[in-house]
Amino acid sequence: MPAEEHQLETVRGDAQRFDTELRPNLMRRAIAQLQESGIEPDVWKIEGIDQRDDCVAIADQCRVAGRDHVACVVLGRGADQDAVDHWLRTASGVPGYRGFAIGRSIWWIPLQGFVDGSLARASAATQIATNYHRFIDVYREGVGEGGTA
Repeated sequence: MPAEEHQLETVRGDAQRFDTELRPNLMRRAIAQLQESGIEPDVWKIEGIDQRDDCVAIADQCRVAGRDHVACVVLGRGADQDAVDHWLRTASGVPGYRGFAIGRSIWWIPLQGFVDGSLARASAATQIATNYHRFIDVYREGVGEGGTA
């Protein structure tokens, strides 16, 4: 969810502060409004969040009032590997989070190489698989640090 101009003004135009200080609560409130409107997904795709407490609050909202079967998955937001790694570790092990649904962070660069001819199809496929497995490992490491998936 991109920041609106008036929201950025409250954090002096700092997009990172918006992401950390404002966006998680806005996401939680949006989920609550959707639930109040009768929208009941089994899986909520949650953009990467910087702080574990915010992951807990969002997962709790997604699972409020007997929605214990509902799961959250981390989205990569098309971000770089370091950011996605951080978001995966932050959400990993939080009750209600079950994994991730990241795409571009896995396949974008190999796909570009394949399309521009600098990478053979088999090499691109191998890089995509390697990237995917690496993100799985990062998520699983976080689970091992005190949570359960």
